[in-house]
Amino acid sequence: MNYSALSSEVDPSSVFPFELDKFQLDAIASLNAGRSVVVCAPTGSGKTLVGEYGIYRALARGKRVFYTTPLKALSNQKLRDFREQFGFDAVGLLTGDASINRDAPIVVMTTEIFRNMLYGTPIGQVGISLTDVEAVVLDECHYMNDRQRGTVWEESIIYCPREIQLIALSATVANSEQLTDWLNQVHGPTDLIYSDFRPVPLEFHFGNLKGVFPLLNDDKTQINPRLLKRGKKKEKKELEKGKGNRRPEAPSINFILSHLQERDMLPAIYFIFSRRGCDKAVAEVGDMWLVNEQEAQQLRRQIDEFLTRNPEAGRSGHIAPLYRGIAAHHAGILPVWKVLVEELFQQGLIKVVFATETLAAGINMPARTTVISTISKRTDTGHRMLTASEFLQMAGRAGRRGMDKVGHVVTLQTPFEGAEHAAALAIKKPDPLVSHFTPSYGMVLNLLQIHTLDEARELIERSFGQYLANVHLQPRQQYIAQLQAELEQIKTQIATVEESEIASYEKLRQRLKVEQKILNTLQEQADEGRQEELTMMLSFAVSGTLLCLKGKYLTMSLPVTAVLIGKTQGASQTPYLVCLGRDNRWYVATTADVVNLYAELPRIDVPPDLLPPAQMSLKPGQSCRGDEESMAIASQIPEPEESLHMPPEVAEQLRVIAALREQIEAHPLHQTGNVGTIFKRKLRAAELEAEIQELQAQVEQQSQRHWEEFLNLIEILQYFECLDNLLPTQLGQIAAAIRGENELWLGLALASGELDNLDPHCLAAAAAALVTETPRPDSKVRFDLSDQVAEALAKLRGIRRKMFQLQRRYNVALPIWLEFELIALVEQWALGMDWVELCDNTTLDEGDVVRILRRTLDLLSQIPHVPYMSESLRRNALRAIQLIDRFPVNEVVE
Repeated sequence: MNYSALSSEVDPSSVFPFELDKFQLDAIASLNAGRSVVVCAPTGSGKTLVGEYGIYRALARGKRVFYTTPLKALSNQKLRDFREQFGFDAVGLLTGDASINRDAPIVVMTTEIFRNMLYGTPIGQVGISLTDVEAVVLDECHYMNDRQRGTVWEESIIYCPREIQLIALSATVANSEQLTDWLNQVHGPTDLIYSDFRPVPLEFHFGNLKGVFPLLNDDKTQINPRLLKRGKKKEKKELEKGKGNRRPEAPSINFILSHLQERDMLPAIYFIFSRRGCDKAVAEVGDMWLVNEQEAQQLRRQIDEFLTRNPEAGRSGHIAPLYRGIAAHHAGILPVWKVLVEELFQQGLIKVVFATETLAAGINMPARTTVISTISKRTDTGHRMLTASEFLQMAGRAGRRGMDKVGHVVTLQTPFEGAEHAAALAIKKPDPLVSHFTPSYGMVLNLLQIHTLDEARELIERSFGQYLANVHLQPRQQYIAQLQAELEQIKTQIATVEESEIASYEKLRQRLKVEQKILNTLQEQADEGRQEELTMMLSFAVSGTLLCLKGKYLTMSLPVTAVLIGKTQGASQTPYLVCLGRDNRWYVATTADVVNLYAELPRIDVPPDLLPPAQMSLKPGQSCRGDEESMAIASQIPEPEESLHMPPEVAEQLRVIAALREQIEAHPLHQTGNVGTIFKRKLRAAELEAEIQELQAQVEQQSQRHWEEFLNLIEILQYFECLDNLLPTQLGQIAAAIRGENELWLGLALASGELDNLDPHCLAAAAAALVTETPRPDSKVRFDLSDQVAEALAKLRGIRRKMFQLQRRYNVALPIWLEFELIALVEQWALGMDWVELCDNTTLDEGDVVRILRRTLDLLSQIPHVPYMSESLRRNALRAIQLIDRFPVNEVVE
C-alpha cells in the first residue's frame, strides 16, 4: 500500500515512539484517504492503536472522536487509559449510569448510548450531539455476534451519518470481507485491514495427571502424537487391569498452578465457567504463596488502602488469598472489588485470577498464560462445546506485548474431554459473524417519529442480518433464474402451437381416458357374470369343444383359441383341461385359465387316440410344442370373431372408443407427429411455474423476515394506541423516550398512573420490578415487600396479560418482567439499610444485587427525561435515585 496518504498533520512516528506493524500503517493510510476501516486482527495485536491514531488526528484538527465499547467496565477502563494518554480534561464518559465531561473532544461511551444518541438525530443530519465528531471507534466490533447486544451495533452503523468515519476494531472472524462489504453498502467507502499476525505467538499445552505437555505437533497443524500414543498405551493397560470403563480424572488446580510456577508461566488467567467454581478454586489454593516479599508488601499497601476507603467492599474468603496473589473475577463480585483485582493484575502483583469467560470480553488484562479448565460449557439448552471464537477470545488473553516472548494456553483433561478435543479447537479457524438484528418497540417508534414507513423499511433492509440473508439467498435466486430461463425456452418452443388446438386435443384425450375407464368397468362386470357361467359349462364340456385360453397359470401375451382334447383328475375336485391350441401347442389348463367357451361353434372331431407327448407332465400351466399329427387338428381351429358372445354394452363402448381414436388421429396436432413432445413440454412448463412460485414465496418470506417483525410490532403498538396513522401518539412518545428490553411495557407501566404517587423508596422497588429478570428458583430474599408496592404492581397485571396475549399472537419474544420476589431488597436499600446487612438477607451474590440496583437506577434516571410524566413521578424518581445511588452501587469513576 502507498503510505503517501499519511496525514501531514499527524505523522504516526510523532505520536508512537516505536515502529508500527504493516496492518497499523495500512489502516492509518486508509483513514487519511477519507475511508472507514474494519481492522480485523488477533487479540493483543495492537488494533487499539488505529483508534488512538484517529484520536490524535482529530485533536490536531480541533475535531472530536467517540470511542464506543460493548461493556460499561470496558468504558471505565478506557476512560482511565485515555485520561493518562491524552490528558484528564480531554476525555469524557457516557454510560447508563455516568455522564462526565460529555462535551470533551474524546468521549468514551457504551455502544448503546451512541445508538440512543443517533435516534435523536435525523439520519443524514449532524445533530447537536454529533457536532464536530470526525470519527467513531467501534471497539470489540465482533460483539455483533452477541445475542442480546448485537442489534445495537448494527443500528449504530446503519444510522451513523456517512460523513463520520467508522473505525471498527474486531477480533479475527471468518467473514470479515462480508462485514466490510456491508459497511461499504450502508455507510460508505470502507477498507478491510486484516492481519493474522500475533506479536506474541501462542504456545498450546495440555495438562493432565502427569503434567503439562505440548498440545500440538511441531508444525502446529495437528495434535502432538505423543499425547495420542500415551493415551492408547494407558487405555490398553487399564483394559488389561479391568479399569477400561473408568473416566479419566482432571488434574487438581494446585497441581497445575505448581507446574506453571515452576516453569515461570505465571501470571495466569484460569478460566472456570461458573462463579461457584471460581470461588471454590480461590478457597482451594488460597494458602499458596505466589508472590515474592517485595510484591507482597506492594499488595498489602494497596489492599489496605482500598479497605480503609471501602470497608464494606472486602469479600470474605477473598481478602487473605488476595494478599498472596490469588483472586477471583466474575459477575457475582462487587464491581469495585473487580476493579481492584484488574488494577493489581495489570501491575503484575496478582499471579492467578480465576475468572468466568466474561473477563475475555475486552477488559485489558493480558497474562503470560491462560488456563481453560474445560472446553465445554453449560447453556440453557444443555452442555455444548466452545465455539472456535469463544476459545480464541480466551486464548488471546495470553502473551503480554513487550513482556513475553510467547503466550501460553493450557487446556486440561476432564472426565469428558481429552487432548483430541482441545487440539481440534486450537487449530480451528474463527467462526463467522452472524447477525442478531431484531426490531424492538423503541426502534419502531423512534424511526416512525422521523421517517415514513417506506423510509423505515429501507433502513430495516440495510441491516447486516438482511445483508447476510441476501447472501444466503443468492444461490436460491440463481436457481430461480435458471428455472425461469428454462420456462421461457419451453414457452418459445410451444408458442407456434395454438392454445385452442392444444385445448381441443387435450379434451379428446381426456374423453378417451374416461371412455376407456367405462369400458374396463363394463368388461369387469361382464367377466364376473361370464366366469360363473363358464365354470358350469366347462363341467359339461366334451372333447372337441372350442375354448379361449389366457389365464392364471398360463403365461402368454395374447389369448389363444384351443380345442378341448380331454380332462384329467386335478388336485381338487375340479379336473384339469388338456387342450390343443391353434398355435399347435399343448396346454394343461384349469377353469381359471379359460376366458371363453364357444358353445355355438361346431365341435371338432378329435381322434380318440390323440394324446399329448409322453414327456409332458399334466400340471396346470404346462405347455409344449405339438407334432404333425396334432397340427392336422390345430389347423381346423377357427379364430372366432372378437364380438362373438360379447355383451352388447361392451361392443357399443368399443365402437365409441374406436370413433374417438379416429378423431384423435385426424386432429391437426396429431398430424404433426410430435404431439408427445408438445405435451411433455407443456407439463414441464406447469411444473416449472409451480416450483418457481413456491421458491419465490420462500425467498420472499426469508428476505422480509425483519420487515414482518417490524410490522407485527406496529400492530401491537396500534392496539395500545401508541400510533395514530403511523405517527407516535403521546403514549407512543413516552415509550419512544425509554431505553430498555421492552420499551412498550415500561412506557405503559409509567403512563398508567399507578406509580405516580408512590413514595421514593417504593418507587425504587416498583421500578426494579419492571427491569429485573425472573430469578433462579433457588434465589431467596428474606424481606417482605410493602403493601403499597405490591398493590401498585398488582394493578399492572391486566396490561401485562394483554401484552403477553398479543406478543404470543404476533410471535414477538420480548420480555415483560414484573418481579415481586427480589425487589424487597431495593426497597430496603432505599430505606438506608447498610450493605452487609442487605447481602446477609439474600442468597444472591453481591454482584447480582449491584446489577439489580444499577438497572433500577438506569430506569429511574430516564424518568425525568420522559415526556408527559406527572410532576410527582419525576420528583419521586429523582429522590429515589439519591436514595439508592450510594457506595457500592454507584459507578466510581476516578
